[in-house]
Amino acid sequence: MTDSSIWLLIVALASLGAGGLIAWPRVGLLALWRRRGETRQRALAEDALKHLHASAWRQHTATLQSLAGALHLSPEAAVRLIRQMETQGWVNSRAEGLSLTPEGERLAIEVVRAHRLWERYLADEARMPLAEIHAEAERREHNHAPEAVQALDAAMGYPATDPHGDPIPTADGQLETPATKPLTDWPLNTPARIAHLEDEPPVIFGQIVAEGLCPGLIVRVIEANAQRLVVSDGERVHTLAPIVAANVFVVPDGAEAGAADTQALTTLRAGQHATVGRLDDSLQGFTRRRLLDLGLTPGTTITAEMRSLFGDPVAYRVRGTLIALRREQAAKVIIRRIPESES
Repeated sequence: MTDSSIWLLIVALASLGAGGLIAWPRVGLLALWRRRGETRQRALAEDALKHLHASAWRQHTATLQSLAGALHLSPEAAVRLIRQMETQGWVNSRAEGLSLTPEGERLAIEVVRAHRLWERYLADEARMPLAEIHAEAERREHNHAPEAVQALDAAMGYPATDPHGDPIPTADGQLETPATKPLTDWPLNTPARIAHLEDEPPVIFGQIVAEGLCPGLIVRVIEANAQRLVVSDGERVHTLAPIVAANVFVVPDGAEAGAADTQALTTLRAGQHATVGRLDDSLQGFTRRRLLDLGLTPGTTITAEMRSLFGDPVAYRVRGTLIALRREQAAKVIIRRIPESES
């Protein structure tokens, strides 16, 4: 074989190898590129589902224009996306706007659940600044395999809300709609609990976070006019522009209203009994999971047994087992006291 023939054979083999690398059905570059494109398209469709779900949640009508704006798409690309989603049975497109089908609603809630759980993890365990968690959760939410999301939920102690105060859908797709009011509509000198912080637009959310306002904080509006709202949390006074205050949503302070299930476990004296109502929303992450593992689940009977020599921790009996809780932990356990006549 001549030198030129050898070189021709080497070139041919190299070409075959390169072609195989590119065109190999499962691991070739074309296959990898195709899967990457499919993943991007799936993520785009899931972002569209979230937009439609959020619009319905806020009682707004989603449109082709609102979708294109939210996803930064051209009108033509938005039309193609909607047609694809209609074909998959996820979206209804009518003259008055866009809406989710039952299957689209189910998928949207799956993505919302994954997003809000990731936000909870990033805020509580990764200690990421609140203003940064939304973007990171957006990147992680598209991996929402049920078993992975359920494991994350369990590891976090089954939290009820995300760091913005939004409810986290349950594993079976239940999503409660809290009755909240913007702070701008709240009466003067009436206690309220912050239930939700709107995270859009980011510049306004950044101002809210900078003020130290967070879900669970009890506040009072002490002054309101067209230029500003002055809000007190008992320790600090916050001056907010109305456009900022309108993104802070509140509910009545249950403790002020005297609700029976809003007493903290710290109020229980030795020998008294109660049932666990809930764990405070500010208790999150692995500490929340530990208390749940100790048996402090809703409806469980708990009895105060004894205090330590210095008053902290306190021993409680739960499901036949004696456990010790520090005051700061017991303060996060909300109970319903059992009258002595029923004990």
